[in-house]
Amino acid sequence: MQKTKPSDLEMQILSVLWENGASTAREVLEAMPDGKQRAYTSILSVMQVMEKKGLLKHTNRGVAHVYSPAVNRKKIIQPFMHKVVNEVFGGRPSAMMQALLAETPVSDDELAQIRKLLEQAKSRRPARAAKGEEK
Repeated sequence: MQKTKPSDLEMQILSVLWENGASTAREVLEAMPDGKQRAYTSILSVMQVMEKKGLLKHTNRGVAHVYSPAVNRKKIIQPFMHKVVNEVFGGRPSAMMQALLAETPVSDDELAQIRKLLEQAKSRRPARAAKGEEK
């Protein structure tokens, strides 16, 4: 069972695996989102530690280990996002979204996806919140 929160590097590795599915350490290394040069053995070592922590699991593909997340993305991301919204943006998701859109290049496809997510969120909220009757 996973007991500690993932480090920044571990979060990147999890992100690659959540996006790309089960992968070898070499495949993860090639897909790392920060673009930093790292040794294969560094990524492999971190992934082996992550497995001991309960963050990853592996199967074998020939002699290669193929790793996959042993934790649910939502379970890891939700507390992280909650902390960022509360501690950095004063509990205001709109401020976080504003900062994200101002600081990150966003394609038309991404903007369309964001609009779709906003509409889905709007349709899921309780009637009181829709009328502005929140505390």
